[in-house]
Amino acid sequence: MAEAQEAASTATEPRVFLVVVDETEEMRVALRFAALRARSTGGKVAMLYVVEPSEFQHWMSVGDLMREEARTEAEQVLQRLASEVSDLCGSLPVLFVREGDRRDELLALLDEEPNISILVLGASTRKRGGPGPLVSAMTGKFLGRLHIPVTVVPDSMTVEEIDAVT
Repeated sequence: MAEAQEAASTATEPRVFLVVVDETEEMRVALRFAALRARSTGGKVAMLYVVEPSEFQHWMSVGDLMREEARTEAEQVLQRLASEVSDLCGSLPVLFVREGDRRDELLALLDEEPNISILVLGASTRKRGGPGPLVSAMTGKFLGRLHIPVTVVPDSMTVEEIDAVT
């Protein structure tokens, strides 16, 4: 009986579309896709910003200041993007800020947050550099660690094409 109630409550939870935030054009395409899918399915968007650890470790106070500045910048970026997501899907996204390796922090978040339903990644379509290290990792070597679907959105999609498929 308890299993049936748990399954019923899980079925009514909104889908959560997670986007890993960075400064790339492909992320913007993925974020639009996720926001519009969330709107059309009654879901929510979650955004993860990972602050890479500072290479400057010689003086602790300088390293701490650099880490604080990076976190402040991450929060500002997330707040700006949260406003855009809210305008697109009608609800504020869930925001996560972590420090560490982007891939490792993404996998840890997915393990810790069972309500995340779909990982949405933007992929570069430029021949030089490939789709990006995170897309390569999550669709290759680390795919077996995922327990949710991955949607890869190519950066070559136009706003009109994204709007049409969402």
